[in-house]
Amino acid sequence: MTDKAELKEIIRELSYEEREVTLASGRKSNFYFDGKQTALHARGGLLVGQAFWEEVKHFQGPIHGVGGLTLGADPIATATSIAAQLDGQHVHAFIIRKEPKGHGTGQWLEGRKNLPPGSRVVIVEDVTTTGGSSMTAVERAQEEGLEVAGIITLVDREEGARAAIEGAGQILRAVFTKSEVVG
Repeated sequence: MTDKAELKEIIRELSYEEREVTLASGRKSNFYFDGKQTALHARGGLLVGQAFWEEVKHFQGPIHGVGGLTLGADPIATATSIAAQLDGQHVHAFIIRKEPKGHGTGQWLEGRKNLPPGSRVVIVEDVTTTGGSSMTAVERAQEEGLEVAGIITLVDREEGARAAIEGAGQILRAVFTKSEVVG
């Protein structure tokens, strides 16, 4: 079994559920992907980092950082950064807060000292539905002076994210689509 096939099996086992949920977009759905369950699993996290690092390599030019909105992006960004380092590349992880830090520096972005203005970054997500969270992360990163090369998601639910993201001039790469994971 390839690493990617093994990752898909872990996603099916740990991250996919058929039940009614309300998504971040406010929409109701009869199925749910919780990518954190896979990204926080020992073997799953390793495979996520390797898969995302392979996707990062598809972007033109140097990539200095990977990150996204807390909490879904946090383990993915860290695993990807580690996979890049094991491959001899310095790609730092960063975290975008949902609101600015309430004390100290009041910053939106953690890991800022590793990424000077103009650094090229990729936004990472565990799951995309409409693309709203991804585009919020893009906007915050750009406000911090970072250049966003594109977005990578573990699973694209195939419910409009690609059209919205590409319509906004960004690139979306998916490790898997819903169809690839569950048919």
